[in-house]
Amino acid sequence: MSTVTVAATQMACGWDRGANMGRAEKLIREAANVMPVVASNRVGTEQGEKYTMTFYGSSFIASYTGEIVAHADRSGEGVLTAAFDLEAVRRYRQAWGVFRDRRPDLYHPIMSLDGCG
Repeated sequence: MSTVTVAATQMACGWDRGANMGRAEKLIREAANVMPVVASNRVGTEQGEKYTMTFYGSSFIASYTGEIVAHADRSGEGVLTAAFDLEAVRRYRQAWGVFRDRRPDLYHPIMSLDGCG
């Protein structure tokens, strides 16, 4: 059985500037980790007591190279799928040396409040 590494994330933003920022942030995450990204956002309008928010849709799937391989429009619901050659992802990741210099032994200390773990 193959292992699939994908960053799945929800954008849930209702303003145009947020759409551009959200997409850029997701693609940066993909580039930093050399992994496909699945970003979802709803469509339609939500009415609150004091506000109305219209969600922009535009869900997408990006490959491990940052290429958008599937995308939804701004107004309709949809289902997106994509297939990736996991061996090609592994080779690409190895060639870039993405994980070579990472220090997972330091992750816990830097995430603690006192920096000691």
